[in-house]
Amino acid sequence: MNTLRVLRRADQGLYLSGGPEDILLPNRYVPEGTQEGDDIEVFVYLDAEERLIATTETPKAQVGDFAWLQVAWVNQFGAFLDWGLMKDLFVPFREQKMKMQKGKSYLVHLHIDPESYRIMASAKVERYLSTDYPPYHGGDAVELLVWQKTDLGFKVIIDNRFGGLLFDDEIFRPLHSGDRLTGYIKQVRPDGKIDVSLQRKGQKAVHDFSDILLEHLQHNGGFTPLGDKSPAEEIYALFGVSKKVFKKAVGDLYKRHLITIEPEGVRITETLKD
Repeated sequence: MNTLRVLRRADQGLYLSGGPEDILLPNRYVPEGTQEGDDIEVFVYLDAEERLIATTETPKAQVGDFAWLQVAWVNQFGAFLDWGLMKDLFVPFREQKMKMQKGKSYLVHLHIDPESYRIMASAKVERYLSTDYPPYHGGDAVELLVWQKTDLGFKVIIDNRFGGLLFDDEIFRPLHSGDRLTGYIKQVRPDGKIDVSLQRKGQKAVHDFSDILLEHLQHNGGFTPLGDKSPAEEIYALFGVSKKVFKKAVGDLYKRHLITIEPEGVRITETLKD
């Protein structure tokens, strides 16, 4: 994305300041009321005739990003992905792990082709993951892009940079390739491999969730039907935490005399009711 200044108007649109070459913003993308001298945020790329062109549309991904994108069409040269712009994103056959099919979605990495200088994508994402030693510590919050299912769990892309693994026993909700969600560093192994979790670990997580659970009770009649016997999936669906964290938080609130535990669920103490 670039913030460029409107230089002049022409029949086909506005010309924007682009350094050595002015860049056309076609009429269909010009916001109503835009005048010469205005600054405007645009995405710049090469059109079908290899000319720089601007758009006010926001692509689903930019150069350097990993993204889960759907194939719009296929021809004898490769596949073309829907990335939110009128001109689809090209994936040549040499950059495909398997022959891509129209209507299916794939994880790809966007880069600039050094020969044509066009933006294109590659499904061979491993080559674009960082080989630097990860700078994380246990408990750090990170952004995850779910990559693919494995026998152990799910491969993920961490902070659009590193590969990681989310083990099955850390998953308490349905996951699909392409999902984006917040996760937490579980550990960085000596070889640089990263294990992640969908929730914080340790006593801080319990204290944080204790406050959330207490607030939930205060705003929902002082009672929740969830308890020790509740399925882990129901607990995660409502609170987004594992059953282990839920039970520890319940124990924490009980020791502080803030709740009572009943056969039907958990109830806030009378003294806290409004």
